[in-house]
Amino acid sequence: MSLKWTDTQDIAIALVETHPDVDPRYVNFVDLHRWVSQLPDFGDDPNRSGENILEAIQMAWIDEAS
Repeated sequence: MSLKWTDTQDIAIALVETHPDVDPRYVNFVDLHRWVSQLPDFGDDPNRSGENILEAIQMAWIDEAS
């Protein structure tokens, strides 16, 4: 399965697994964008993300990490 920017929940789960020691509340969007783009299952255009998408991913990540 190839992850897209809109797969916020699946991306959040992958980020919890990939960065277990990171507190997602303090991740800036530049790092978040890079980490999502570097996920092994990520297959979307890196330029298609925006602040709203990154914020949604961050919120889902916070929910998954807590």
